[in-house]
Amino acid sequence: MAVAFGAAALHAGAQGIRAEVGKPLQQAGELLKAGKAKEALAKVREAEGVPGKSATEQLTVDKMKAAAAQRAGDMGAAIQALESIYGRTSGAEQGQIAEQLASAFAQQRNNAKANEWLAKAVQAGNNGPGIKQLQSYLQSSSGDYAAIARDAAAAVAAAEQGGRKPEEGELLRLADAQQRTGNMTGYVGTLEKLLLDYPKKDYWNAYLARLPRKPGFGERFGLDVMRLRLASGTLTKAEDFMEMAQLSLQAGVPAEAARVVEQGFKSGVLGTGPEAGRHQRLRDLALKQETESKAGLASQATEADTFKEGDGLVKAGSAYVSMGEIDKGIDLIQKGIAKGGLKHPEDAKLRLGLAQLQSPKSKSAGVQTLRSIKGGDGAAEIGRLWIALGAS
Repeated sequence: MAVAFGAAALHAGAQGIRAEVGKPLQQAGELLKAGKAKEALAKVREAEGVPGKSATEQLTVDKMKAAAAQRAGDMGAAIQALESIYGRTSGAEQGQIAEQLASAFAQQRNNAKANEWLAKAVQAGNNGPGIKQLQSYLQSSSGDYAAIARDAAAAVAAAEQGGRKPEEGELLRLADAQQRTGNMTGYVGTLEKLLLDYPKKDYWNAYLARLPRKPGFGERFGLDVMRLRLASGTLTKAEDFMEMAQLSLQAGVPAEAARVVEQGFKSGVLGTGPEAGRHQRLRDLALKQETESKAGLASQATEADTFKEGDGLVKAGSAYVSMGEIDKGIDLIQKGIAKGGLKHPEDAKLRLGLAQLQSPKSKSAGVQTLRSIKGGDGAAEIGRLWIALGAS
C-alpha cells in the first residue's frame, strides 16, 4: 500500500514538478519497488532539501516520504509527513491518511493518539476492514475486552438482523473477548454460532468440550455429547471410546457399545498398548450384552406397553434403533410419546428425531422433530447440533 501510495503521488504531481525534485523522487519510487526502503527515504530527503518548492512539489515529497518512512520503520518521519498531508486533503483520501496515522501511532504504542486518528478516519467515512482490525488491536492492547465484546456482539447482531451470516472473524473476536471476561455462557453460545455457520473440526472440538459444563446442561446427556464427538470426528482417544461404550451399556443400548468398541479397534485406538486387555474385556462384555438384549428386547417392549407411562416404550424403541431396526424403533418411541407420563418429554422427542434422521423416508420429519424441541437443559441444543452435522 505504501509503495502504491508513493508512486501514485509522484504520477499525480509529475507535470508540476521540477527535475531537481522529480528525479530523486523517481529514484525513491524505484528503490521502494525493489524493497530498499531506507535508500528510498534517503532519496526523498534529497528532494526535500531542494529550496523554493511549490505546493504541488511539497505535497508530492510528503507523500513519497510517508510511503518510504513507513516501509523503513521510521514512524516519526512517517507521522510528520502524514500530518502535513492530512491538512491538504479531503474526503476519502483524508480518511485513508487518518488510518495510516492511527496505524503509525499504534506502532509507536501511543494508543491515545492512535485512537484519536482512528476516530478521524471513521468520521471521514473510512469503515474498511483495516479500521476494524486496528480497532480490535487497540482494544486488545489496552486490555479492554469488554469493549471488544460489545463491538463484536453488535457486528454479529447486525449481520443476523440483516439476514446475513456473521463474519467468522467477528465471531472469533467475540468468543475470545467473552472467554477473557469470564462470560462462559456467552462464550459457549458464540462457539455454537461458529460451528453452525462454519462447521470446522476445531470449533466442534472446542464447543463439545465446553457443552457439558454449560450452566443448566443436564448430566443425562453425557452419552449424547459423546455421540456428537464421534460423528464430528473429535472422539480420538482410547479413554473416550471406552467411556462412550460404557455409557452406552448403562443406557441399555449394548449394540451401540459394541459398534463403538469395534470402531476403536478398527482405527487402532483400542487393542494396543498396556490397556489392550481391558479393551478386549469391554469388547467381550458389549457383544455378550448385545446378544442378551436382542433375545429379550421383544418381551421388554411388550411389558413396557402395559406400563402407564411411556418411558419404557421410548427406551425399547431406542434399543431397536441402535440395533438397526429403525422403523420398529420409531414406532415404539412414537407410542411411548403418545402414552404420555414421560419423565422428560423433550428427551423423548430427541430420541424420536434422531431415529427419524436415520431413516431415509423420515429424514425431513426428523429435522422437524428436532427443531420442535423446547427447553434449555440440553435436548434442544443437541437437536440443533445434529441438524448442523447433517448440513455439513
